[in-house]
Amino acid sequence: MNRALVTLAAAAVLTAGLAGCATPTPYQPNIRGAAQAGGFSEFQLEPNRFRVTFSGNSLTSRQTVESYLLYRAAELTVGQGYDWFAAADRNTERSTQYYIDQDPFYRSSYYNSWGHWRPYWRYHGGGFGWRTWDPWGRDPFWSSRMDVREVNRYEANAEIVMGRGQKPAGDPSAFDARAVMSSLGPTIVRPAP
Repeated sequence: MNRALVTLAAAAVLTAGLAGCATPTPYQPNIRGAAQAGGFSEFQLEPNRFRVTFSGNSLTSRQTVESYLLYRAAELTVGQGYDWFAAADRNTERSTQYYIDQDPFYRSSYYNSWGHWRPYWRYHGGGFGWRTWDPWGRDPFWSSRMDVREVNRYEANAEIVMGRGQKPAGDPSAFDARAVMSSLGPTIVRPAP
């Protein structure tokens, strides 16, 4: 009976640990080896110029990544003693990966994973003539046996120039740092302690 309880407890701990990993990237510094990958980083180019980056995981939306980038730029601006910043260069990159989950009982060879022979099908496809079963092709015969998932990750970066006093009037790339922090602050999700 004790062995069953230990197994159940281990399964519960593992499930809780995995559930904690399945969250969008919080607003945090991007540190190698951290519990959750992604976050913000910056590099000083000149006394009032920085390159700011925010990287999200596959659960973090593009809008969140771009909002966290602006918030970090505003936070950095105020922290450096400036009042406004202008985005001299701003870009958001998307990294896409495709994952194919195949029916485990069908493989791309004539033999399944246990080394046993399995049937090979050919069929007449209407106006297409004779066709063969091909698990990696775009064959409608195979489409019900595959699940293709598209996974996107976003990374936003900006080169910002900071200034003191009132932000330049009429410059759409200039932001009042304290106004950005006030506006975006309630939407920022920080890591759990």
